[in-house]
Amino acid sequence: MPVAHVALPVPLPRTFDYLLPEGMPVKAGCRVRVPFGKQERIGIVTAVSERSELPLDELKPVIDTLDAEPVFSSAVWRLLLWAADYYHHPIGDVLFHALPIMLRQGKPASAAPQWYWFATEQGQAVDINSLKRSPKQQQALAALRQGRIWRHQVAELEFNDAALQALRGKGLCELASEAPALTDWRTHFAVPGERLRLNTEQATAVGAIHSASDRFSTWLLAGITGSGKTEVYLSVLENVLAQGRQALVMVPEIGLTPQTIARFRQRFNAPVEVLHSGLNDSERLSAWLKAKNGEAAIVIGTRSSLFTPFKNLGVIVIDEEHDSSYKQQEGWRYHARDLAVWRAHSEQIPIILGSATPALETLYNVRQGKYRQLKLTKRAGNARPAQQHVLDLKGQQLQAGLSPALIARMRQHLQADNQVILFLNRRGFAPALLCHDCGWIAECPRCDSYYTLHQAQHHLRCHHCDSQRPIPRQCPSCGSTHLVPVGLGTEQLEQALAPLFPGVPISRVDRDTTSRKGALEQHLSDIHRGGARILIGTQMLAKGHHFPDVTLVSLLDVDGALFSADFRSAERFAQLYTQVSGRAGRAGKQGEVILQTHHPEHPLLQTLLYKGYDAFAEQALAERQTMQLPPWTSHVLIRAEDHNNQQAPLFLQQLRNLLQASPLADDKLWGAGPGSGTGAQTRGPLALANSAPASFPRSLAAYRQRYARLDQYAAGSAQGKMGSRRRSY
Repeated sequence: MPVAHVALPVPLPRTFDYLLPEGMPVKAGCRVRVPFGKQERIGIVTAVSERSELPLDELKPVIDTLDAEPVFSSAVWRLLLWAADYYHHPIGDVLFHALPIMLRQGKPASAAPQWYWFATEQGQAVDINSLKRSPKQQQALAALRQGRIWRHQVAELEFNDAALQALRGKGLCELASEAPALTDWRTHFAVPGERLRLNTEQATAVGAIHSASDRFSTWLLAGITGSGKTEVYLSVLENVLAQGRQALVMVPEIGLTPQTIARFRQRFNAPVEVLHSGLNDSERLSAWLKAKNGEAAIVIGTRSSLFTPFKNLGVIVIDEEHDSSYKQQEGWRYHARDLAVWRAHSEQIPIILGSATPALETLYNVRQGKYRQLKLTKRAGNARPAQQHVLDLKGQQLQAGLSPALIARMRQHLQADNQVILFLNRRGFAPALLCHDCGWIAECPRCDSYYTLHQAQHHLRCHHCDSQRPIPRQCPSCGSTHLVPVGLGTEQLEQALAPLFPGVPISRVDRDTTSRKGALEQHLSDIHRGGARILIGTQMLAKGHHFPDVTLVSLLDVDGALFSADFRSAERFAQLYTQVSGRAGRAGKQGEVILQTHHPEHPLLQTLLYKGYDAFAEQALAERQTMQLPPWTSHVLIRAEDHNNQQAPLFLQQLRNLLQASPLADDKLWGAGPGSGTGAQTRGPLALANSAPASFPRSLAAYRQRYARLDQYAAGSAQGKMGSRRRSY
């Protein structure tokens, strides 16, 4: 009897074998319902064979098959199998991560029926004046007599669903459904007649990419802020769509999609779909299916849109490719940019990585000849570069993190009826809550990070694992009620600015104020209308937004970036500074950028300010090479998690001893060693470094075999995870 090898969404690096009953054909990539313990689970078949490592009489049968054909395209299937191996992550977790939630739940992999209202024969014949006491019903019936009304359109009309339900109760209208009709945009696609004229650099870039449109190639489009990278994307997509092929455009944040969608829809008479976490489950499935069956010409999405199946994909664009949002930080810790390059190679199509501040890994790959670079050096409209000033904070009396000189400059710009942006990359009220009497600091019991105080929401929240708890009324260590916030967050800054600038409208844009659907669009609309004069934001406000009235931009926490323990922190600061510099003075106005620091003489800061990002990147790459840090070496982080605070540290200590006793060639063990925890979940890191990336996959496979034999891991009480910081593909 055939055996189905099934991947389940469990933290185990293996598949599970089930018998396939007669008359139940199934293919790899199809979903099945199987017994698992005392439950039934949805699984994905990875292979069908005649063999199992277990006796066949011990195998349970598959309960049901949910798909006649694989839910994944062949290209996405290859990508996911490769990625599970590359990142050493459980295959079931990887496969389910790539599916819309409704498919994970076992819902049909087909478009939902479209519902519509129509007038019955009685509704067509009745005297409409008989409804004069119910004007909404009268309006509804009059509209229905003109033709069917789709259910999703009712909210846009003068009457409501209640009026239609009332008519239905009288037998005057009815609700029906039909399968959505497939539309083929290729039959009416035409090259747009009007478009912006490309300058020489843009035309050269478009021509180079178009010449390689029939094969795999990776292009770094390095263009300064405002140089017209989006127009290059649009011109490339125009050529791709004219060939009847589809395009995937990835952006780092949900907030970039509204303005991006508007621009793409204005340019092309072809369907543009969106995929991001702000959609509800049915909206996400609908867009996913339209891409799969070819109805969508362009998909614009965030990180997970990479796993969208396409009928005929022709190009991938990664906008702001340097952005850390492309890196998944929890669970399966993949990098969407790197996987996108692998997918483009697998499908033999070009991929464009666009940025004003390319990641050091990307520049390294250009240097190695893997990627080709195209430069855009001219700012659109010949706008003047922003003036830059460094304020030395030593000895300064600060108000909410603002120096007197910065406050004075803010007043001058506001009096000229301009807008000001203050960047502080710490949301919440304060990054820590401390007891002034005994020194206790509120820590997350899951991951040992400090809790961030969110005063407006009346809770403490961990920004690493997202756990939260109420703000304590007294210190759990000494009982004191003298609990004080430590440090500055965007929420506290907003509160402190109100008395400094009375009557000046202030808008705070961070994940806390934009979590509600449509909230970000409302904030951006208010900013564009001039309703907000002082804008407070985290880095999400720096990403691709055009604010013509912003003339002053200030970065408040430069020192935190320059002296962080994270070796990537200086790179992220340089990228943020370069990006925000382009936000000041974009409509013919002179812009100004102010940096506050206690160390204006810092060498990386000096290079960035006076020689630019390219020179900074060269210097940073040289430092990374000296320190044997990525991209010159490959690193892997090994983490352990468990619900018993004894097992994870013990497992990691055993693993450390094992690796130190018998290291593999070219591998080095480093890091602080096992961590400790006191609550529901404990994590601890170990790290491996390797200077020979070609042999690293073999090393990792060998290490996995070793730690799988450790007592705690084999007993299932500790879960080991690997997350890689390796070179881009």
